[in-house]
Amino acid sequence: MPVTMSYEEAACICESYITAFSNVFMIGDFQDGQTAIFHGGGGGVNTAAIQLSNALTPNSKYIVTAAPSKIDEVKKLGASLVIDYTTTPDFSDAVKEFTGKKGVDLILDHVGAKYLKPNMSSLGYMGKLVIIGVISGIKAELNLALMMVKRQQIIGSVLRSRPVDMKADIVAEFTKRAIPKFADRKIVPKIHKVFPIEEAAAAHKVMEEDSHFGKIVLKIQDV
Repeated sequence: MPVTMSYEEAACICESYITAFSNVFMIGDFQDGQTAIFHGGGGGVNTAAIQLSNALTPNSKYIVTAAPSKIDEVKKLGASLVIDYTTTPDFSDAVKEFTGKKGVDLILDHVGAKYLKPNMSSLGYMGKLVIIGVISGIKAELNLALMMVKRQQIIGSVLRSRPVDMKADIVAEFTKRAIPKFADRKIVPKIHKVFPIEEAAAAHKVMEEDSHFGKIVLKIQDV
């Protein structure tokens, strides 16, 4: 933990930032100058992905889908394009227009079945779709021929079920590449509110209402 961080900020790193880092930069091999889509810009993992991309790949571009109430906050983080997923459920046309029909290099998706078709349509030549969640379902139709021609990759990823030694390797790489960015404050975890542990029920209510942007932190005691 860098000395420049508070305990409340440090509590935000696991597991959102490590999940984002492992999927975007280790599995997705996202490089500076490339373009990505991060779905659900108000969520912890995708907010972390935006901040990590700002710090580690400053010349990259990223498109973010977000709920109407979170669009302005996502824009403040520096997204190149924010798409309201309630009015534009098929975002592929907007992506093609933004990229000059080239498509994106990487998509980080937790939605699953509902987004498979627009994801593949938005993915460019040799692009990677990394799926980390399936909140909309697990079954969808896939055009295998188009995927083959464009040499696209679909990669499933879950962090929690991996062996301990693999998790240790991920943490070691995160410590080497990302922690220095937290230390020099190029990345500052986004905290919505800190609640004392006695108000855990109130914190859960905020979470259930989905009215927050950033992490909700429970504080056990003053340090």
